[in-house]
Amino acid sequence: MKRSPLALVVVAFVVALMLYVGYHQARRQGGALAAPRLTQSSLAPDFSLESLDGKTMRLSDFRGKAVLLNFWATWCGPCKVEMPWFVDLQNQYGSQGLQIVGVAMDDASKEDIGKFAKDMGVNYPILIGKESVGDQYGGVPALPESFVITRDGKIMDKIIGLRGKADIEDAIKKALNTRPATSQASIEERSSVAR
Repeated sequence: MKRSPLALVVVAFVVALMLYVGYHQARRQGGALAAPRLTQSSLAPDFSLESLDGKTMRLSDFRGKAVLLNFWATWCGPCKVEMPWFVDLQNQYGSQGLQIVGVAMDDASKEDIGKFAKDMGVNYPILIGKESVGDQYGGVPALPESFVITRDGKIMDKIIGLRGKADIEDAIKKALNTRPATSQASIEERSSVAR
């Protein structure tokens, strides 16, 4: 019986994905704490990572902006599909307060990650990831994985795998329409005083 080449590719991909997930789960065993359960409206865990240009960046540096936090790797096929979308979205919505932040989660060298980002035309900060940061975000079991974070630092959406550009753009628009909690609290306080 002749097998379809597409079926073989799909089977190989599934096996590779299972091996990847199993490998990373095994690395986390042995006394590691359980990954935190992040939900919508959870405060996004802050972190400090080195950027490709050697600066230390924290997630909290972007408070007041809507953030798309993207965990990716140079070997990840779906990551290569969505990176040009992110470049377009950063161009389109950056002036409205969007900041896309990429976190490279593979074992490639900083130079290789930098070359990859340059070849992809990336126009947003790329940070060198650490497993401990991935763990703060639930372990990041599959790549790409993105978190849409509101202006006040809360997780609004979690995107696992490749989702359509329109879906990502809709989530970004919702995050851009949020205001920091202190501003909302001030509005509520003023309206209760006015009553």
